[in-house]
Amino acid sequence: MFFASNEVLTADIYKNLRLYNKFISIFFPKLLILLVMFTISSCTTLKAQKLDTPAHHTATGFRNLHIDDTKKTVFGFLAMRLFGDIEWADHSARATEVPIKRLKLKSIQSNPKNLRVSWLGHSSFLLQWKGLNILTDPIFADRASPLSFVGPRRYIPHAIEYKNLPPIDYVIISHNHYDHLDVAAVQLLGNSPIYLVPLRLKAWFLENGINSDRIKELDWWDTAIFPDARFRALPSQHWSARGLFDRRKTLWASWRINLKGMSIWFAGDTGYNDKQFKEIGRKLGPVDLALIPIGGYLPRSFMRFYHVDPKEALKIHKDVRAKKSIGMHWGTFPLTAEGPADPIIELSKQRKKLNMDQNTFISMAVGETINIDP
Repeated sequence: MFFASNEVLTADIYKNLRLYNKFISIFFPKLLILLVMFTISSCTTLKAQKLDTPAHHTATGFRNLHIDDTKKTVFGFLAMRLFGDIEWADHSARATEVPIKRLKLKSIQSNPKNLRVSWLGHSSFLLQWKGLNILTDPIFADRASPLSFVGPRRYIPHAIEYKNLPPIDYVIISHNHYDHLDVAAVQLLGNSPIYLVPLRLKAWFLENGINSDRIKELDWWDTAIFPDARFRALPSQHWSARGLFDRRKTLWASWRINLKGMSIWFAGDTGYNDKQFKEIGRKLGPVDLALIPIGGYLPRSFMRFYHVDPKEALKIHKDVRAKKSIGMHWGTFPLTAEGPADPIIELSKQRKKLNMDQNTFISMAVGETINIDP
């Protein structure tokens, strides 16, 4: 009985193999033809898209031009965070490394004769110039997270009660990550300021109660002109997402701010390439002040395409032809492996290697206010 069953089984196998071979011989050539046709049509579509739309646009959103965008996910990040080889700093335990001052209200209430810069932490600056008040990527919440009870928690105190800020004229948003776009900040600021935002981000502001006429949505190289200021959205190398299924559906940007007698470049969040920032410097010329990220860079294997380290920040400073730069995106939220003060320590080392004057690219204390002459 055992041998008889094996003979039947062997016969069935040979029969199935003959049918499989027949199927392959008939359908495989057709499948190849279809694949070739699909590839050709895809190439044709891409070429047509490049002719009709900017190169950083895609059918579903946007892309970076000088890297192959990775498919890393939040799950990959968690795996790297929990099981990777690099040791992550205990940011809360080392929070005292971050220099902090309580922002003096008197210093921000009067109209300055020169550019007044106050760092509120992370990528949030209050920029004041001849009666104008501008905020960059304001984050007022305790956590950079969609949830109030979990996610990266601010490990330093707030520098000010935000209701005490002077009336804000303009708010610049670089992209929609939770450490750069904050519901609490937008709700507090309301419809008073004008919001300058990258492409396809207007809908989010509408959903959060901001009137359409208070939102200016720009693509790279687009300009919004007002009587007292000119804002230009510019390239950066980053990405966007506020959930699991909206990756790169809204644009990210750096910004050039031209005031009467003063120019500022706000990098937002970015990785480095040797094309876009040089193009910005070449096309727009020198800039009086650049705000450039120096933190959020470890481990490099995971972060390097989208977050510069201090060495690359110095390259950007040179590329955009900044007269002076301030390091940002550090010392506020526990987002990456390096310690709270590691970015400014590394910045100092890299600056010395280049024999760069320490006042050319500086760091500030959270809550500190400095004045910059035009």
